[in-house]
Amino acid sequence: MTVLDLEVVQLRQESDRVLSVVLADPERRLLPAWEPGAHIDVWLPSGVRQYSLCGDPANRQEYRIAVLNEQESRGGSRYVHSTLRPGDMVEISGPRNHFELESASEYIFVAGGIGITPLLPMMQAAGDNWHLLYGGQTRRSMAFADELDDNPRVQIRPQDEYGLLDLAAALGTPRPGVGVYCCGPAPLIAAIEAFCADWPAGTLHVEHFSAAEVDTSNDVAFEVTAQRSGVSVTVQPDETVLDALETVGVSLPYACRDGVCGSCATRVLSGTPEHRDMLTDPDDTVIMMPCISRASSNELVLDV
Repeated sequence: MTVLDLEVVQLRQESDRVLSVVLADPERRLLPAWEPGAHIDVWLPSGVRQYSLCGDPANRQEYRIAVLNEQESRGGSRYVHSTLRPGDMVEISGPRNHFELESASEYIFVAGGIGITPLLPMMQAAGDNWHLLYGGQTRRSMAFADELDDNPRVQIRPQDEYGLLDLAAALGTPRPGVGVYCCGPAPLIAAIEAFCADWPAGTLHVEHFSAAEVDTSNDVAFEVTAQRSGVSVTVQPDETVLDALETVGVSLPYACRDGVCGSCATRVLSGTPEHRDMLTDPDDTVIMMPCISRASSNELVLDV
């Protein structure tokens, strides 16, 4: 995993609660290449946060991210908005991409709030046959709305003016060759997943802000063996595989601890994982995210 110390070269208010941050190498060396949909991990005093890259992939001189000043911030967004200044140094890792733009004859992008960020570079790469439906609470709250407003392919629909997004009008009827890409809050993701349930397989691609809430009341203990490390440990109902392995000296890379970044992806040698992350196919028995996923078998053997 690439780790870089980058300089903050620009801060810009993109809406009443969204600040864009431009980062560059202090020696102005080229940054690692990336594709639309990629994100970086940003190491802040309160912990690691994931932010989508929303600049131009062709510009390897700088990375641009956008940070929403969340009302229930765990400290990350508050620090960026209140403390970060041009000239400050920030440690990042990545880029990594779990939301890749795949080839299609037509693209429909649907964004809710700060979910616009990974879609901006996708629109640049999508050619001529694409449309964007972009919703937010108010027009003032919607980042980059001014620069998108004059594009005839873009529909900007603040909720206080238009109500909830009209997915039926934007998406139309099921048809082959379409790529639907959506990023936004959980209710929007749930709505578009329900709407696209009868569309051809592989049409819909979504990126979540966080893992879905899971009922943990029936969680039970299970055994995990770290084969290469030669140790086993019992994972209690109230702890994660990642935490349990750390207690016996097995350290795995991680960032979010919430099943959305993919840093801790680990190969499963035997046993059946119960996936609770936002990245893994539910039927995948080869890879799991030990920061949040558990076991549906009595034991897991991991390649660590």
